Amino acid sequence: MGIEVVVENLSKSFGSQNIWRNVSLTLPAGEVSALLGPSGTGKSVFLKALIGLLRPERGSIWIDGTDIMTCTPKELYEIRKMFGVLFQDGALFGSMDLYDNVAFPLREHTKKSEAEIRRIVMEKLELVGLQGADGKLPGEISGGMRKRAGLARALVLDPQIILVDEPDSGLDPVRTTYISQLFLDINAQIDATFLIVTHNINLARTVPDNIGMLFRRELTMFGPREVLLTSEEPVVEQFLNGRMIGPIGMSEEKDEAQMAHEQALADAGHHAGGVDNIEGIVPQLQATPGMPFRQAVRRRQERVRTILPSLPARAQAAILADDAFAQL
Repeated sequence: MGIEVVVENLSKSFGSQNIWRNVSLTLPAGEVSALLGPSGTGKSVFLKALIGLLRPERGSIWIDGTDIMTCTPKELYEIRKMFGVLFQDGALFGSMDLYDNVAFPLREHTKKSEAEIRRIVMEKLELVGLQGADGKLPGEISGGMRKRAGLARALVLDPQIILVDEPDSGLDPVRTTYISQLFLDINAQIDATFLIVTHNINLARTVPDNIGMLFRRELTMFGPREVLLTSEEPVVEQFLNGRMIGPIGMSEEKDEAQMAHEQALADAGHHAGGVDNIEGIVPQLQATPGMPFRQAVRRRQERVRTILPSLPARAQAAILADDAFAQL
């Protein structure tokens, strides 16, 4: 099963520029979480902090009982073996074929025989639908195939935590849906903890068990999907509907005058962009039939039942009316 990740009061700056401050959240073990936010809010920086590639100025990051902010380099090296990371562009070695790209972590971090490495590599390539493509170079395949090859490489060490940075970058909507389905199928099979950074509204609404949002250098919200999808927080509503009306502007923040001007235009009939306003909780993607039941769903819904009385009336009504919630 995946590992719980606990972040406490984390703050990061580059020089005088504060990226985010006092971020606290818990990634539940074995569940799929997504981190949203406008461009430039430090989502990718947050991923790099979780694996110790960037060091925040303050706070703690607890992984399997160890605070990586205070651990030794040797301890951090061992902790990193618990992670699999899928970078935006796949980050494959251009001079290596897919087989050697996927095999690289096994050769670097283990003493397995080449026969064992081959078994694992071919198993992971098949898992992501790349059987028969092991001899191809990254430049000979599509962006979607490179993403899947990067995912296969992220999985070869059987990680307990999988970090995914913008999985839809460079992909069309159909391929994005396929790779989203793949994340849930993998979660169903190995119960790993996922954190996905994304701008994709459809992915954010239909894939994760938990959703968080960074805005104005702070974590606006983090919690089960049922809570975020019914939230009345203006920035959350605006982002999940992709509209101009709300606190987010072209330069991330708006002043009151700009917000009032845009609202007046919308009231006069000017299209505010985005998708239709979606009320309630949209259905979550499920694991492919034949896969094990995703235990993350049951754990999340048990947590929602516990906090339900404390939620706003609108959220309570939407959750209780959700057929998927009522069935478990």
